Amino acid sequence: MVQEHLKNLNLADEPDETLSMNPKKFMLWLSIVSFLMMWAGWTSGYLVRKAEGNWHEFPLPTIFWWSTGVLLISSISMHWALISAKKDNFSTLKTAISITFVFGMAFLVMQVFGFSELIGKDIYFVGNDNAAQWLYVMVFFHGVHVISGLIVLIFSLISAFKSDVHATKLTRIELCATYWHFLDLLWLYLFIFLLYNR
Repeated sequence: MVQEHLKNLNLADEPDETLSMNPKKFMLWLSIVSFLMMWAGWTSGYLVRKAEGNWHEFPLPTIFWWSTGVLLISSISMHWALISAKKDNFSTLKTAISITFVFGMAFLVMQVFGFSELIGKDIYFVGNDNAAQWLYVMVFFHGVHVISGLIVLIFSLISAFKSDVHATKLTRIELCATYWHFLDLLWLYLFIFLLYNR
C-alpha cells in the first residue's frame, strides 16, 4: 500500500510532456502564415477593386502556363532531394537540388518574358489600368519570394557538397523543401486566381 502511494507521488511529480518544435521550423511556419495573410489581403483587395468597375480585362501571358509547369517540376525535384538526403544518397541529393535551382531560375526568366509580352500588348504598370497594376505587383512580389528561395537553395547545395546534409542532419534541407513547396503552391494559387479573376 505504501509502495503504491509512493509510486503515485512519483508520477504526480513528473512534468507533463511538452510538444516541441525546432525553432527554425517554427520561424519558417510563422513566416509562411504571415505571407499567407499578406497574399489573402492582396487578392481580397484585387476583388474589391475589380468590383468597383473600370476594369481592363486581358489574357495572361501564354508563357505563364509554361512557367507554372516548370515550377511544379522543380517541386518534384525538391522532394527528390529530400528523399535522397534521408537515404544519404549524396550524389542524387546534389543533382536534385541543382535541378531545382535551374528550374527556379528558368521560372524567373519565363516571368520576365511574360512581362515583355504584356508590354508588347501595351499593358503597362503605369497609367490608369488597375488590372495591370495588380497583376504586375502580385507577380513581381512572388518573383522576389522565388529569389529568396533560390538563395536558400544555394545554401542547401553548398551544405550538400560539404556533406553537411544527411539522414541525421535534415533540418536545413527540410526547411528548404518546405519553403520551396510553399512558393510553388503560392504561385499555383495566384495563377488560378488570376485566370478566373481577370
